[in-house]
Order: sequence, then C-alpha cells, then structure tokens
Amino acid sequence: MTQITNKEVGPDQIYTDYLKKQIFALPKCMKCKKYHFFPRTACPHCGSFKLEWYPVTGAGEVYSCTTIYRKSERGGNYNVSLITLNEGPRIMSRVEGVEPESVKIGSRVTASIDNETDEPFVIFTPTEIPGSCHTY
Repeated sequence: MTQITNKEVGPDQIYTDYLKKQIFALPKCMKCKKYHFFPRTACPHCGSFKLEWYPVTGAGEVYSCTTIYRKSERGGNYNVSLITLNEGPRIMSRVEGVEPESVKIGSRVTASIDNETDEPFVIFTPTEIPGSCHTY
C-alpha cells in the first residue's frame, strides 16, 4: 500500500484521506508493533514517533453499546457503539443494518466506509448477534 505522508497535515487528515480512498487504515508503531486509534503523531503505548499506516481488516466485536431514543421527526433511534477491532484498537461508531436496539455486546461486526457526507466515516454492520445491550 502506498503510504500517505505529508509533513504539512496531521494524522487526522491522513486518516480522512485514506477513508476518502475507501481504505480503512490506522497508524501502527514500528517499535512496539501496536495499532492505535485515534490517529496521533506518537505511539500511545510506547511513545515512539516511528509510525506507519496500514489497512486494517475492519473486523471486530461490539465492546459496548447503547441506543439513543429520538422522535421519528428528529431522525429516529440510533445506536452508539464501541468496537474493538481485531487489530486491537477500540473505535466509537455505530452499527447499521439492524434496529438500534438489536445491537448486542459481543456481536461480531465488519467495517465499511460511509462517503455520503463531506467527511467520510467508518460504520459497522453485524455478522452475528449474541449478548445484551443497555438502552436509555
């Protein structure tokens, strides 16, 4: 994969540039070999500045989730989920393709990139649904 590197933009912009190319990539530390999210200039695990960007599988598991209830005229209910990626980092997003109340802790999910807005973002869809989720 071609590394997107530009000393004039920060890691947030590099992350967004990859998403715009339909690539879900995260920084990986070349010293401790760990991925991290959110993107930053130094490894939060060991402090090294030797980072490179690599595509991640997008596979993960719902670590935590909640359903936010809204009136239908305000867009209806939605979920907010913390997803632990197979590569290790945890990312806040939402799980789509199922009713918000159906998102369960422990569910296996797969990432996709939503480019329908000005700023692309990562969303997830379930591959299975075990466990339970709190609603508020």
